[in-house]
Amino acid sequence: MSLSIKKIAFIGNYVPRRCGIATFTADLCSAIKEQFPEIQCLVIAVSDMPGQYKYPEEVRFEIDEKDISSYQRAAEFININDVDVVCLQHEFGIFGGSAGSHILALLREIKAPVITTLHTILDKPSQ
Repeated sequence: MSLSIKKIAFIGNYVPRRCGIATFTADLCSAIKEQFPEIQCLVIAVSDMPGQYKYPEEVRFEIDEKDISSYQRAAEFININDVDVVCLQHEFGIFGGSAGSHILALLREIKAPVITTLHTILDKPSQ
């Protein structure tokens, strides 16, 4: 059995937003594109100031971190675009809701498998 990945969606903060996750996500996306030019990379950027960043062309959807319906629309976008795999960058504090729970609205709806990079873990996480 061979696995053919044609489209990857990266979810996380993204440049020009100034934060480590944004830089990490951009570098990861760039490395994938360089190593596998046949794979289409779509970025779903999580934004603390929606509409204020001048994102590069690979950013195809912007999530308003505080608006749960924005996460639901992002899930629809991912599903409509037949993404093969989702690469989620997780950091406490970049997603809206209690303990970043808004991201769950997206994860519940997408059809593609999800690979998550946990950039931090909590000593005493809540349920």
